Amino acid sequence: MPTAAGRDLRRAVTTWGSYSWGYADVGADIYVALGLVVGAAMGAANVAFAFAGIVYVCIGLAYTELAAAYPVAGGGQFFVTRALGDFMGFIAGWAVLLDFTVDIAIFAWATVAYVSILIPWFDTHGLVRFLVVLAVTAFLTFLNILGVRQSSRLNELVTGIDICNETFILVAGFLFAWHPQMLLHTMRLHWPHTQELLLGASLAIISFVGLESISQAAEETQRPSTVMPRTSVALILTILIFALAYSNLVLGLPDMHGQPAYAFLGNTDNNDKAVAILAAQLPVIGSLFKLYVPIVGALLVMISSNSGVYGASRIAYSMGKFQLLPGWFQVTNPTTKTPTGTILFFSGFATLVLIVAYLQGPRAFDFLGDLYAFGAALSYTLVFVALMTLRFTDRAAPRRFRMPWNIRLTIRGVGGTVSLLSVVGFLGIASILVFTLLTHPTGRIAGPGWVLFGILFFILYRKRSGRPVLRSIPRDWVRHHQQTLINAGELEMLDEYNAALRGTRPAASVRDGR
Repeated sequence: MPTAAGRDLRRAVTTWGSYSWGYADVGADIYVALGLVVGAAMGAANVAFAFAGIVYVCIGLAYTELAAAYPVAGGGQFFVTRALGDFMGFIAGWAVLLDFTVDIAIFAWATVAYVSILIPWFDTHGLVRFLVVLAVTAFLTFLNILGVRQSSRLNELVTGIDICNETFILVAGFLFAWHPQMLLHTMRLHWPHTQELLLGASLAIISFVGLESISQAAEETQRPSTVMPRTSVALILTILIFALAYSNLVLGLPDMHGQPAYAFLGNTDNNDKAVAILAAQLPVIGSLFKLYVPIVGALLVMISSNSGVYGASRIAYSMGKFQLLPGWFQVTNPTTKTPTGTILFFSGFATLVLIVAYLQGPRAFDFLGDLYAFGAALSYTLVFVALMTLRFTDRAAPRRFRMPWNIRLTIRGVGGTVSLLSVVGFLGIASILVFTLLTHPTGRIAGPGWVLFGILFFILYRKRSGRPVLRSIPRDWVRHHQQTLINAGELEMLDEYNAALRGTRPAASVRDGR
């Protein structure tokens, strides 16, 4: 299934570049989620992060297996299309497009929020602050139009700085300020109601959204089936440690009056810049943190907004390639090899989201957080179904990495394996999807509304183009996978795949999206 001229992506992402793409999206999430989660879950913020962290580990391992086996741009949208057909693939892609578009908006907003610590004038001039947010969005749009290499270099630089910075904050916090007695006191006296805990858990998943950025860059990564498992596992461990450490640090940290500091960090004035305020509160070294942590935080959340621009455009690119969206979305600039029109489209939609958020006044950041979790939770739920399905329907595809704890099953006469962790992950993320619908007033309307609008658009597009709506377009998945492995330089995997096909079943049995 070759790609037409003017529709190819350039392989320019290295091992560190792959890791930094994921870290740029996921690593910055704690800068945004910490204040939102402690404001909602209070003394159980660490429990909310722990639950979301368990789910995140399962999601990360699922994406690692799928991305290594199918190194194709599009991430979860492609995996679901490959396993469950065009209609479900569209829903998965369309849902996560909502999150990546909100990602552009919420992290551009947080960029200026962290800068406002050094320039308090922004806090008293809301319109100027909003215009700066729009300027950040425009700058990142331009950067992505220039090309992935330029975006990747920015990510790599800031990622290295922030890993050192976050580690420094945690070491200083636990060494100079953290009290285990305060942690227990806060958890006991400020334990939330069930509704608040569910809200906290649904917001905590924000800390882990974006791991699929690694798989979305698969067609632009050198030797993806070798690189992506390494970078994914390293990223899973890095982000899990940071999220659990920060949530326990903030609950065991007293403020200047000896009271739990979490309440100060979780209010609406501070929840969009909580990490920098936390760092400035630390004794001994807080005065140093106050000078530079806002800058590092602003840079990191800015490149996470950058990853939102990148991710949305690459998902839409993949959906265009598989006729889930009009072909216009997959057209790339012949010079930069980037989908310029698609980048402009989703950056423009993010700008509309920012305008609506600005009109919410002091609740702007809470409004953006309210929108954030639905799309990822729905898409990730479908990804787990796709993973389990492909284990049975595409056994020939070589898997350089497999989720652990597997049991062998036979379903309708077809043998395969199921990872128990994939079942745990499916149940966990499905629970978070339910929590989101129960506890997010805006999200439970906007999320399903976005999906319903997408379905109507999909039906109209497929009917007008003469393609089936509920059935998949016939595709030669064997040839597509062979070409994918050739393009990725994974010739050894190609030999394994061809040998497995000869020894298991005829090629025709893996056509037509099943």
